[in-house]
Amino acid sequence: MPDIQVEVAYATPEKQQLIALTVPEGSSVDSAIKASGILTEFPEINQKPLTVGIFAQICDLDRLLTSGDRIEIYRPLYKDPKEARRQRAKKK
Repeated sequence: MPDIQVEVAYATPEKQQLIALTVPEGSSVDSAIKASGILTEFPEINQKPLTVGIFAQICDLDRLLTSGDRIEIYRPLYKDPKEARRQRAKKK
């Protein structure tokens, strides 16, 4: 099987990481995340359930990748975005 190029992305307020890697064709999102080594650098993302997407479209960890996919690992929201906007508007 040929190899494909993918990226794994994760960001915290302090640091952003984008890792390019080559995986075998037929690899899943989960296997690419593990192969990227990002779980070692950001151990907090080992929490379950893990929410991921490809180019901002939520997907399952068992989804098969195609060449050029960017896997995005999402952090849980601590504030509802609508509520945060309301609070900022009240301050003005």
